[in-house]
Amino acid sequence: MKETGSEKKVLLEVNDLHVSYGAIRALSGVSLKVFEGEIVSVIGSNGAGKSTLMSAIMGMVRREKGEIRMDGAVLDARSYRVVQQGVSLSPEGRKVFAPLTVLENLRMGAFPRGKDPRVEDDLEWVFSLFPRLRERTGQYAGTLSGGEQQMLAIGRALMSRPRVLLLDEPSLGLAPIIIKDIFKELRRINSEGVTILLVEQNARQALLLSNRGYVLQTGLMVQEGSSEELLANADIKAAYLGGGRGGGKTTRALT
Repeated sequence: MKETGSEKKVLLEVNDLHVSYGAIRALSGVSLKVFEGEIVSVIGSNGAGKSTLMSAIMGMVRREKGEIRMDGAVLDARSYRVVQQGVSLSPEGRKVFAPLTVLENLRMGAFPRGKDPRVEDDLEWVFSLFPRLRERTGQYAGTLSGGEQQMLAIGRALMSRPRVLLLDEPSLGLAPIIIKDIFKELRRINSEGVTILLVEQNARQALLLSNRGYVLQTGLMVQEGSSEELLANADIKAAYLGGGRGGGKTTRALT
């Protein structure tokens, strides 16, 4: 397990974030910190607000109240500026550009960088992470398997050269062997200097990968701690890990 970040600087910080969809409150005063070099996971059940949190960070939904900072500077509310400030998203459901080829999708990820000469180096890096993408550069993204599309979505996000990579449900709908391969590469991505904030319903996988974790429940952050602490917590086991008291069926609020 990597260093927890207690002696590192805060890279991404969310303070008192509120988001509503009409009369429905999706996030209520959510706060979290991601230290430079960490992998931080946010776990929770369906409808907890995990994807809304990622969308709010990226400026894809309106931030009703609160502040988000990236390396000390207020994070813009416009998505293209968020990317330029060093944050990119691999979204839930992958959302690759189906009519474009693998190579065109990756180059779209680098679009905000203009004529940066390092783009070709980063393209080679993505191909080294996911060799299958190199084999399929001319293939239309919509014809890829689910696992290959997930690799492409992550690769496309990396092509903007982010300092913080947001991952929204990267294991969704994938076979266990593919999940294992992708999570292995996430460790490599992190080891090569990319800080990661991971939203994941597969709580065990997320916590085994990460340094620290937060528990989001109906729009509220109800627990945080090191991954080891959360994995050992009886209430977390019961609610999200399929073990401990309650057999994974508890609905009691965590405190």
